[in-house]
Amino acid sequence: MLKDYIIKEFGIDEKVLDFCLDAEKSIRDKFNEIDDISEQNQYKVLRAMQKNNLSDSAFCGTTGYGYNDIGRDKLEDIYADVFNTESALVRAQIISGTHALTVALFGNLRYGDELVSIAGAPYDTLEGVIGAKRKVKGSLTDYGVIYKELPLQKDGTVDFENIPSVISKKTRLVTIQRSKGYEYRPSLTIDTVKKIIDIVKGIDPNIICMVDNCYCEFADVLEPTDVGADMAVGSLIKNPGGGLAPVGGYIVGKREYVENAAFRLTAPGMGKEVGPSLGVTTALLQGLFLAPNVVNASLKTAIFASAVFERLGFECMPKVNEPRPDIVEAIQMKTPENVIEFCYGIQSGAAVDSYVKPEPWDMPGYDCKVIMAAGAFVQGSSIELSADAPMKEPYTVYMQGGLTWHHGKIGVIKAVDRLYKIGAFKL
Repeated sequence: MLKDYIIKEFGIDEKVLDFCLDAEKSIRDKFNEIDDISEQNQYKVLRAMQKNNLSDSAFCGTTGYGYNDIGRDKLEDIYADVFNTESALVRAQIISGTHALTVALFGNLRYGDELVSIAGAPYDTLEGVIGAKRKVKGSLTDYGVIYKELPLQKDGTVDFENIPSVISKKTRLVTIQRSKGYEYRPSLTIDTVKKIIDIVKGIDPNIICMVDNCYCEFADVLEPTDVGADMAVGSLIKNPGGGLAPVGGYIVGKREYVENAAFRLTAPGMGKEVGPSLGVTTALLQGLFLAPNVVNASLKTAIFASAVFERLGFECMPKVNEPRPDIVEAIQMKTPENVIEFCYGIQSGAAVDSYVKPEPWDMPGYDCKVIMAAGAFVQGSSIELSADAPMKEPYTVYMQGGLTWHHGKIGVIKAVDRLYKIGAFKL
């Protein structure tokens, strides 16, 4: 019997398991909604591969300069079709989402240009790239870019009314971060992104609207580039890599802006023409093919966590019945001890490094100690079940990922069990 197996092999308290299984029953209708989104996205990816005549000739990698890399070029054509754009830059040489954003920003901003962040402060690691809040060698402000920021409203939503007040004649690029980062605020839906873009373009249609799409790909049937974004940027070790991409990032959008980014990534005059695929093209293509189904599992894991922890009296964002623009579930754990035990539970539910106990540490790019639980096949892969938290009030943990629903499910149950056993709540 499955229940007996889980109790015996994973050491779960029977009260905890019964509680979690009861919560699961209450969210079956939400799972059906996620299935409908994933099905449409799967067909979208499949059709893009068919339209571009994908064949096994694309699976041969190149080295050195990477001239005439058929697979690399085919991959980028497929990404452009999936995201409904003129061009795409999809490279193993992009090492993270922050790196992809850096390439896009530096490629399209010049001395004296103004950069505006519309959805409040960007993610911590991007602050170093911008260099406005602390002096960083080689940052955008170090190169003469002007930076402005429109704070979010008290409820964490975008201040639409005051967008015109931060746009000036010098504004060259507006960046829109969809996911919440380490802020306890709603992630941005596609409708919200469209509203921002419409307002900005109404002021000046030449302003570049760039969307940080990390954690959000395939959570909806539309992407930012379907609603007017000039560029969308993300990491391949998050949603679109499907858990198979060992490294990489993407920039999709209008040809001119993608080309500018490519000149920054490689060299002026070379751009997309160089860059060896080094044998990873198959993993990137197969990962993209699996991505809608993997995102499906991640979303179900997040909904399940929300259902369980709401019932236990913890504050969650988003709540079970709220829109879910990304795969991230934020849970206010109330105490640092609860954060550590939650992360320990997620780690102990992993296939990799399940025996390791995560501890807070001074991670580069952050202003406090950070704890990360990530038993991943790919180092730092946020599409695999993981959880992390800055060790500061209100002690919010950010959980994301899950390559399969059943793995995500047992990971959450393990986390609940850890908290139960230290007395964080009673059943």
